Amino acid sequence: MRIFNLLLSLTFLFFTQVYGQVLTVQSPDKQLQLSVLVRNGKPTFKVTYKGNVMLEDSPLGLKTNEGDFTTDIRYVSKSEGIVQKDYTQSRIKKSEIKYQANQLTCTFENAQQRKFAVQFQVSNNNIAFRYEFPEWGERRSCVIETEATGFNFPLATTTFLSGMMSPMTGFARTAPSYESAYQADVPIVKTNRRNEGYIFPGLFHINNKGWVLLSETGVSSLYCASHLSEASADGVYTVEYPNAKQNNGFGSSGAAIALPGVTPWRTITVSDNLKPIVETTIPFDVVEPLYEPSQPYKYGRATWSWIMWQDNSMNYADQVRFIDLAASMNFEYILIDALWDKNIGKTRMQELVAYAKSKGVGVFLWYNSNGTFNDAPQGPRNKMNTAIERKKEMRWLKEIGIKGLKVDFFGGDKQETMRLYEDILSDANDYGLMIIFHGTTLPRGWERMYPNFVGAEAVLASEMLVFSEGVRAAEAYNATLHPFIRNTVGSMEFGGVILNKYLVKSNEGRNKRLTTDAFQLATAILYQNPVQMFALTPNNLTDVPSFELDFLKKVPTTWDETLFIDGYPGKYCVIARRSGKQWYVAGANATKEGLKLKVKLPMLAGKTVSLYEDGANGLVKSQKVDVKHSAQLELQMQPNGGLVITTN
Repeated sequence: MRIFNLLLSLTFLFFTQVYGQVLTVQSPDKQLQLSVLVRNGKPTFKVTYKGNVMLEDSPLGLKTNEGDFTTDIRYVSKSEGIVQKDYTQSRIKKSEIKYQANQLTCTFENAQQRKFAVQFQVSNNNIAFRYEFPEWGERRSCVIETEATGFNFPLATTTFLSGMMSPMTGFARTAPSYESAYQADVPIVKTNRRNEGYIFPGLFHINNKGWVLLSETGVSSLYCASHLSEASADGVYTVEYPNAKQNNGFGSSGAAIALPGVTPWRTITVSDNLKPIVETTIPFDVVEPLYEPSQPYKYGRATWSWIMWQDNSMNYADQVRFIDLAASMNFEYILIDALWDKNIGKTRMQELVAYAKSKGVGVFLWYNSNGTFNDAPQGPRNKMNTAIERKKEMRWLKEIGIKGLKVDFFGGDKQETMRLYEDILSDANDYGLMIIFHGTTLPRGWERMYPNFVGAEAVLASEMLVFSEGVRAAEAYNATLHPFIRNTVGSMEFGGVILNKYLVKSNEGRNKRLTTDAFQLATAILYQNPVQMFALTPNNLTDVPSFELDFLKKVPTTWDETLFIDGYPGKYCVIARRSGKQWYVAGANATKEGLKLKVKLPMLAGKTVSLYEDGANGLVKSQKVDVKHSAQLELQMQPNGGLVITTN
């Protein structure tokens, strides 16, 4: 027995000398555990869920112009605590949020005895962590150059990832703009090599034992945005900073911070099923509003001529037609897109805004984000990228009654670009303007941080349905990915609900839509964004069944609750959302066969609901259904089809 105890003590001594002290923190429900240790001078972390390894030992650390914080690291101390926060939040998937997490802060020092800390917050199914730097003597600023933070997945993992676009490529050198398709269920050892890596968020299926969603949040003007590297041979993805060639080579690829300072939060959502992935609010739980709204902002739906009628529609007469369409549909807004400055002009725009107001319709206007980072010729240009011109323009916009802006063509994740996003948002709030970003990066907690932010594209969106047959063929496939990946971490302005049979002004001859009307109605609910630019056209008032139009006249764009019902990314998806007391259930089917599902919808028990689904002839049928108290329903969706259920 003495020999055994001696061997145990020697083993423990060897372990602690080589690996250091193991620190652990669990979620409140004790299902999720994070372990931190220093292994041969390198800090690492590990994640398990219900005893299964979700992330193997993964690297931590950064390199700065003031020292290396990745090697020769020594553990110093820890502190623990509990974080509790109840908050309300508009513009996301849920309005009332209760956040509780156990907190572990680990302090380390490097070879020069400069300290830094990593703060972890572990809530049920979620981990958020960031680096914290104190002042170092007289040093009160530094530049973060690269990051060693990584995510070491078991090799029996499949991935759902979208590649980062190469800088200064694509239309008028406006890339990257987070508009690459996601590849689903690719084995990690066979993931296509991307020199630029992969954008956030990324979804991972771990050996059929669980799911991990990676992203980041809390990115402001104080830091750059980041993305995932390609995987190493042993399955490690690391955090990469922007390519120096972004934004025409202007601006640093790292981040300059004041000391004391912090990095953005990296987030990890973990579960053995997809429900916590779809329902997570972690991007908003760990950030705070940066300023107060200058006024109450009103959200809703909009018409948008450009998506079907393109550039030629940017004239006074066609915009009047779309204002009238918005009024007839009870939509709150119209978006007037690029080239209005040339084809309509400011004087007539003032008249057009007044006409829209007389019809009860507010106006969003399109702007090019700049004139220095890309070659996009569409105007207005050079109005948003400098403080003087921006404020001058926004003053005029407020005077004529504009409600919001769609700002396009950013093409980069550098700190310089994050400053531009924040400057536009902050100045716009001063003038009572809402902001949608297009040709853009992923919004990283911005719905909570910026009260006048009302959405971002950052997805292979509806414009590519017009331009690409391949994207049209994959429309249902992409739709069944977004609720699990892109749209679960932030608002997504897709610009959909297309009811034309052909995606052209004439509604005939080319660009045939390959999804059903029931699918299109479902996307009004599947795609979450507080201001939705729907792709309706004036002819839809007479060539679409009236019950479809009646549904769109009432469908909300903000939600109080979101629930995952059933699905698998890239195959099918059914989710439920609540606005006030009314429930909406939406489904989409990307498989090549008709799909029959048995689902439980307890929120509908004992109620009479309206069901919109595809008939055998491909046309939508609407019927009333009495839901039994068992709340079990049998649902069916056609290939490239969908369904909607609403309470009455």
